[in-house]
Amino acid sequence: MHYYDPTDLIYANILDRITKEKRSEIMSKVRSKNTSPEIAVRKLIFSLGYRYRLHAKSLPGRPDLVFPGRKKVIFVHGCFWHGHDCKRGSAPVTNKEFWLPKLEKNKVRDTETFDRLVSMGWKVLVIWQCRLKDKDALKTKIINFLDT
Repeated sequence: MHYYDPTDLIYANILDRITKEKRSEIMSKVRSKNTSPEIAVRKLIFSLGYRYRLHAKSLPGRPDLVFPGRKKVIFVHGCFWHGHDCKRGSAPVTNKEFWLPKLEKNKVRDTETFDRLVSMGWKVLVIWQCRLKDKDALKTKIINFLDT
């Protein structure tokens, strides 16, 4: 049984200083492709001399970058949307009844997509948004993935 605790509402209102309408406007502008993290990864990979295809409709999950000759794909994931275990990936404090199932479905869908790609003979790399800061580590990771 769930009991109403008025302090929950007060605490939630303190943390979320944006109106419901403004939050809705912000969230409506979130894109699924050509995001700034994705573009940063694309520029880095291109500068390393690799060429790729974008958002292949023929593959499960429409990977962000596709390397057909190597049979490899890269997904650039936002930590919040895909439930990464980092500071940016933490679940929201407010409206948990909406967000938790939604974010969990994203994780399940990601796992199913990766499994389907692997069963088709593709190798998959996920680059998390929070990992973009360390360019040297990112370069090494990408080169190791694409050249092996």
